[in-house]
Amino acid sequence: MNTQVQSRQPLPAPVQGGLLRPMLVVFVGLSLVTGLLYPGVITAIARAVFPHQAGGSLIGKDGSTLGSELIGQPFSDPKYFWGRLSATAPMPYNAAASVGSNLGPTNPALTDAARARLDALRAVDPDNQAPVPVDLVTASGSGLDPHISPAAAEYQVARVARARGIPTEQVKQLVAANTDVPLLPVLGDPGVNVLKLNLALDVIARQ
Repeated sequence: MNTQVQSRQPLPAPVQGGLLRPMLVVFVGLSLVTGLLYPGVITAIARAVFPHQAGGSLIGKDGSTLGSELIGQPFSDPKYFWGRLSATAPMPYNAAASVGSNLGPTNPALTDAARARLDALRAVDPDNQAPVPVDLVTASGSGLDPHISPAAAEYQVARVARARGIPTEQVKQLVAANTDVPLLPVLGDPGVNVLKLNLALDVIARQ
């Protein structure tokens, strides 16, 4: 039996530019929607519903911005609570260079940084023989963490109260008032906002 093989006709070549135009239209359209329209709508809703948070959770006084609830600040004066170490450069808590130290647990640099902070804590409060909470001698993954654990705040209460000449119980009340508690335990642990706590201490000093 003879089989006749029919040759297929080649597909016509697409007209030059025929596919380019719809691709560009899709690209521009998605760019406008995802790059401008969607962010603009979400930002507008956030500013209307959560103006404080959308504006950076800034803390101000007398027209001046003192900081943000979301970014820590370095404190070394004994009359203030100290926050976590920060690995950002060229200065601590540099929001433009958020970074962790990325040092392994066996890295001597990590040990040296922790020992230096431990020595500083012992130097300003030599009578405090309690174990130093780990978050006071280590940096967070972002280098900007504004919180410390309640245990880290408790460790410093006596020193701050003594340096300011105010009752220990009053300082403990300020710590409790500036402790952020998650809505649900699975969402995280309680944390004490160091900047807000120290600003509250300064308010007492002016009274």
